[in-house]
Formats: sequence, C-alpha cells, structure tokens
Amino acid sequence: MLRNALEPWHLAILLIVCLLVFGSKRLPDMARGVGKSLRILKAETRALRTEEQPPPKEAARAEETA
Repeated sequence: MLRNALEPWHLAILLIVCLLVFGSKRLPDMARGVGKSLRILKAETRALRTEEQPPPKEAARAEETA
C-alpha cells in the first residue's frame, strides 16, 4: 500500500504547492524555524536519554587467589 509513498516527483509537487501557498519570501524563515525546533527537540531527547540511564556500577575489585 505505501510501498512507493514518497517519490522524487512527490517532493517536487510539494515544493511547488508550498511556494504557491506561502510565497518565496516566507519559506526561508519557516525552514529556519523548523530547523531550530528540530535542534531543540534533538537536544531534549538526548538529555532525557542520558537522564534515564542509571549511573555505571563500579566494577568489583579482583582478588588474588594464589
């Protein structure tokens, strides 16, 4: 069903529609805002991942057997 969901010509049509709807002057500002939001999201998920991991346990010291 979704085997060929997003082909290059789909992206071209989407870009043309965005240009018609938003205009060429607003698209760079919108792309900048999306990029900034993605950077914030990435930083927050990285912080959550490191926050959830328990601190590493100390390895037991090896004792001499001989």
